[in-house]
Amino acid sequence: MAVMPVVAATDGSEESIRAVEWAAREADLRGAPLRIVSAVGLLPRMIGRPGGAGFDTVADVIVKDRDRALAAAATRATETALDLLIDTDRLTGPPAQAVTQCGSGAQLLVVGSRGTGAFTAMVLGSVSRYVATHAGCPVAVVRDETPVPYRQVGVGVGDLHHCADALTFAFEEASLREASLVAIHAWHTPQSDISRAGQAFTAPGVPAVEAEVTFELAELLDSWQAKYPDVPVSCDLVHGHPGRALVGLSARADLVVIGRHARHAGLAGPGTATHAVLNHAHGTVVTVPST
Repeated sequence: MAVMPVVAATDGSEESIRAVEWAAREADLRGAPLRIVSAVGLLPRMIGRPGGAGFDTVADVIVKDRDRALAAAATRATETALDLLIDTDRLTGPPAQAVTQCGSGAQLLVVGSRGTGAFTAMVLGSVSRYVATHAGCPVAVVRDETPVPYRQVGVGVGDLHHCADALTFAFEEASLREASLVAIHAWHTPQSDISRAGQAFTAPGVPAVEAEVTFELAELLDSWQAKYPDVPVSCDLVHGHPGRALVGLSARADLVVIGRHARHAGLAGPGTATHAVLNHAHGTVVTVPST
């Protein structure tokens, strides 16, 4: 049976080339082929209008830039992983939707955190944000990498009963990388701690609930570690907004994994954990859709 590829999107920017390098290493680690794609956003009136007197139209320039970006990305991927099977593909249609559709046949879709700007719109908040919240496969948003790996994978555990897909991806990554795994569950209850006359007051029942959640989280991770005995596991129940906790975790992890629900696609607005992590993480973030 054919192995599904790792797909990386490029627009020629240094950020997208860095994402291609990351994707090449990831594909090599997984024993998977690498498919590099690029899309350009041409307006309808720009299509099918050849330049006159030997001059290129704006559309011609954009398409040629796209082709050069694919060639440069393929060269960089080959230099990163010499024996990797690499394919390139020119996409048509709006870039955000075109790149997102590539996820239907991929085991992982990789994008950069920023791009060249107006022509290809590979900027977090447009194409990368759309892909990270809509694709049908896990999506890695690649940022600057540290020269030396941390050998640690982080995962955010929100709903303890609906996190299997994110945990599966996180444990697989930790096992492939021979890394440890740290799971964070953020305890965000702004109304539980109030101040009266300058003294902190904890709402009744909160310590008991915290203890129960801590126990359930540890029990859940124990069951997963039984499937991946080679992965050292730790968990942390923290107070505060989950986005802030995961951004902090990203500063000491090779990647941070967060789950997302199909019904919430496109709703990663200000205030959500996904929005915070995608915009402020210090390293690579992977969003994993729930099945």
